[in-house]
Amino acid sequence: MTDFIKGLRGFRRGAWEIVASVLIALGVFMLMQPFSLSLYSASFIVTLVGTVMFIIVSHFPE
Repeated sequence: MTDFIKGLRGFRRGAWEIVASVLIALGVFMLMQPFSLSLYSASFIVTLVGTVMFIIVSHFPE
């Protein structure tokens, strides 16, 4: 856990890719759930932020 936090603070690729992947997965989950219209409405933005974040983070050093 401390390696993960150090990776976030040091802008290392591994930790930030995990955060971006979780955002993408969360956005897809929000898109597929049938319970809340507000979650569905925000799903595109969450997925888009995760995707753009993943593209940017892929240029970070390992």
